Amino acid sequence: MHTSSLRLILALVAIAPAGAAFAQTPAPQPRPEVLDRVVACRQVTAEAARLACYDAAVGTLDQAQRQGDVLVVDRSQVREARRQLFGFSVPKVTLFDRDEQAEAMDSIESTLVRAGQAGENKWVFTLADESVWRQVDSERVNFRNRPGEAVRIRRAALGSYLMTVGSSRAVRVRRQ
Repeated sequence: MHTSSLRLILALVAIAPAGAAFAQTPAPQPRPEVLDRVVACRQVTAEAARLACYDAAVGTLDQAQRQGDVLVVDRSQVREARRQLFGFSVPKVTLFDRDEQAEAMDSIESTLVRAGQAGENKWVFTLADESVWRQVDSERVNFRNRPGEAVRIRRAALGSYLMTVGSSRAVRVRRQ
């Protein structure tokens, strides 16, 4: 295995520890033993022995990843997961914040797929990312109800969200 490939594997490895994934305050997670074995191979001085060590350790790491014991996630996957969870009230997932300052996601942009009025003359919006948002205020909403209209949803006060469709006024919404 090439050193650059090994570095890439090591750079992308993250662990989803059982039971500790939803901690209130992020605590440093210990490195998994299968990754420690790969890293320990750097200490082997004889080239043939070091290569054999890497081959065995990477084989074990690969098997652990295939069995789901080790989760490999890159930053773009973390960003996408954060985006998909935008609007839901979920506990802090330390896996997403590991080794980096958590990116504050204060808004998302998408496009309108459809919108229709539900009970109490409140609108329900379906976006291109398949998320569904329901109007929670009782103000009248005027917007161009056309598929493809630009939509922006941003965080507002007290855990609420405001949606703007095109150039319409902002409407208070909740994720369904």
